[in-house]
Amino acid sequence: MIDFSLSEEQRAIRDWVRTFVRRELMPLENEALRRERQGHPPGLTAEERHGLRSLARSSGFWGVSTPQEYGGMGLDAVTEALIETELGRTFLTFKFGGEADNILYHADEEQRRRYLLPTIEGELRSCFAITEPGAGSDAKAIRTRAVRDGDAWVLNGEKTFITGGNEADFALVFAVTDPEKGADGGVTCFLVDRDMGWTSEPIDTMGERRPASLVFQDVRVPNANVLGEEGRGFALAMRWIGKGRYLLPARALGGCERLLDMAIEYSRTRETFGAPIADRQAIQWMIADSQTEIEALRLLVLHAAWLVSQGRDSRHAQSIAKLFGGVKANEIVDRVLQIHGGMGYTRELPIERFYRDLRLLRIFEGTDEIQRRTIARDLLKGHVKVGAGLT
Repeated sequence: MIDFSLSEEQRAIRDWVRTFVRRELMPLENEALRRERQGHPPGLTAEERHGLRSLARSSGFWGVSTPQEYGGMGLDAVTEALIETELGRTFLTFKFGGEADNILYHADEEQRRRYLLPTIEGELRSCFAITEPGAGSDAKAIRTRAVRDGDAWVLNGEKTFITGGNEADFALVFAVTDPEKGADGGVTCFLVDRDMGWTSEPIDTMGERRPASLVFQDVRVPNANVLGEEGRGFALAMRWIGKGRYLLPARALGGCERLLDMAIEYSRTRETFGAPIADRQAIQWMIADSQTEIEALRLLVLHAAWLVSQGRDSRHAQSIAKLFGGVKANEIVDRVLQIHGGMGYTRELPIERFYRDLRLLRIFEGTDEIQRRTIARDLLKGHVKVGAGLT
């Protein structure tokens, strides 16, 4: 038998985060929307984010995935997915503090002191810089070069759509160090401080996220700032990309649950031709389809998270969850907007904001097309067998 029940700790954490989102985050939504309509940056302000993180930390909620030896909670992947689902109930992007990029744990002792520990504590902010103008989903096509010059490396190139790149104090930059060896042996990861000379420019988007374009022009990086082994950067990049892909559809799951609740409530009160639209079969089918897809997505997300927590290869399951989540979340928000009619199209309700933000899920950290390619390739090459998902 398969046991889908949560532990007492998991239920307590899920409920605490749900309450936190309802009491602390959702009340800020109308003000955030008002600021956005007036041309201010979308989302929470730096002051609001700091206050929320301090409040959460005072309750012991700090470093969700950070190992306990570094002062974090060290929670398992399933619990992380539950937390991300609850955070997805609001369109305001919020992360609890005390986190660092997972590949930073591959740092040596000095790098941990200078980068890892300050990042966990919130004193430094990092960004993961691999995507380039000509190398989006094809990470092996990166062109940024790093040339050895004595005890340093000279970096030249450009990165684009880098999350957190405008605010980062340092970047984890992936550059070609040996073109003849290709991606699997010729790419190295560097820890590059902003004051070493790289610059960033924000990229305006239709949603809240404001990624950056980073430019490296003769940026000198000490050899001591190589993260991991020289030439093994691509393996590190795949560790970063593969660790939390299931968390993206997990967050979408929370948003879809809230959106469906809104649709159900509205359909009960909105009347046409003398009856609530909840009585109309067309509306009922949209609600039924959405609920079915939400429950399917929940199982896909939790299955992928469970594989991660068991230390098993979860890449195939994560690709399935992300593909299904991206497609279905966009279908669900579209239905919910349709149920609300003209009101759904206005900026008075959060539906249009969810509509814009959820669209990114089909592109961010691997497009739908890349996920389909991965899933099909795994099957065609025999890496995964049909029906072997629960073995």
